[in-house]
Amino acid sequence: MTQTLADPRVSYPVGDGPHGGPRDVVILGSTGSIGTQAVDVVLANPDRFRVTALAASGGRIGLLAGQAHRLQVRAVAVAQADKAPGLRQALRAEYGPGEPIPEVLAGPDAATELAGSPCHTVLNGITGSIGLRPTLAALRAGRVLALANKESLIVGGPLVKALAGPGQIVPVDSEHSALFQALMGGTRAEVRKLLVTASGGPFRGRTRAGLAGVTPKEALAHPTWAMGPVITVNSATLVNKGLEVIEAHLLYDVPFERIEVVVHPQSAIHSMVEFTDGSTLAQCGPPDMRLPIALGLGWPERVPDAGPVFDWTKAMSWDFFPLDGEAFPAVPLACHVGALGGTAPAVYNAANEECVGAFLAGRLPFTSILDTVAAVVEEHGRPQGEDLTLDAVLDAETWARARARELAAQADTTAAEARA
Repeated sequence: MTQTLADPRVSYPVGDGPHGGPRDVVILGSTGSIGTQAVDVVLANPDRFRVTALAASGGRIGLLAGQAHRLQVRAVAVAQADKAPGLRQALRAEYGPGEPIPEVLAGPDAATELAGSPCHTVLNGITGSIGLRPTLAALRAGRVLALANKESLIVGGPLVKALAGPGQIVPVDSEHSALFQALMGGTRAEVRKLLVTASGGPFRGRTRAGLAGVTPKEALAHPTWAMGPVITVNSATLVNKGLEVIEAHLLYDVPFERIEVVVHPQSAIHSMVEFTDGSTLAQCGPPDMRLPIALGLGWPERVPDAGPVFDWTKAMSWDFFPLDGEAFPAVPLACHVGALGGTAPAVYNAANEECVGAFLAGRLPFTSILDTVAAVVEEHGRPQGEDLTLDAVLDAETWARARARELAAQADTTAAEARA
């Protein structure tokens, strides 16, 4: 088996802090779900981690300023340039008179600049394919990449693979962190199958017909995980699981036909590896992202008491069900686009992001999310050529977003006419 992007047997050769001090970390997407929990992990372990810079979109300026002050960072970045004055004002309010505030970077390239800044580890917790440039910048600069931004790997897989050194990427998604840990139980040649678990979301057990009238409020009510709105809707449609299958294929160099999704409502077992002798190793833990975040920041060492543990004195039942690919076609579609390669995964992801936005705004029915994504993927066709470039990815995304918006608008008009 070839060298994989995420290999638990390899530690990327980057030095820790000076004289054995705390490891310097840059957190991208610090005000989101992953970022806020990463801040919790850092604050609970000041002897292990020191945050040098933070980046966020700019939607939660007060929270970002508070994080910067508590962590005493050197630089803060916002993607929305017009938020910079408000951020400086919020920082001055946090730091008080006479206390110098961090350097403020603003604009769409600000997070990318911080991703390449001096540090040991970059945690990419940005949501969406806008995380691709920071991912590439961190790898190019030789940082360890704790990767929670699955979209950057999915849309730019060949670009990431061309830059990443052995052991340079440590996955932070709970499923891929679980696979990462379970893969330590055997050699690469002994791996028969990767089993990626899925909670099934809030609509597990429903037929396609039973999903027709789903509302955004219902889709955002995830039964086991607390996440941002886009990833929560993706979990309801199982698009998130489709993205994770592509990510597992890229991270661990396992063919799609040997990656299987298993529905596990309790979200206690985060994924499993089946070996050629018939044994299966499962990684389990409470559904708390601080566990994989801490492992991503601290690897190859574990961070003691990073999160909660099960109470084994109490009875528990864990269930497993096969995936219903007819009601939830996101995973089969993802395997299709993953096998196509090239710009197809970027089209799948970009079209879905647009459709999720339309659904949350009440302009697209729930079941039309995947219908629209499938239509955009089919129209895109088979990618031409073997060499993928960043420009090709961005062009494909731009086209896919525009086409998805057009099809979503048509579906909205048709639905309105039907109601009339």
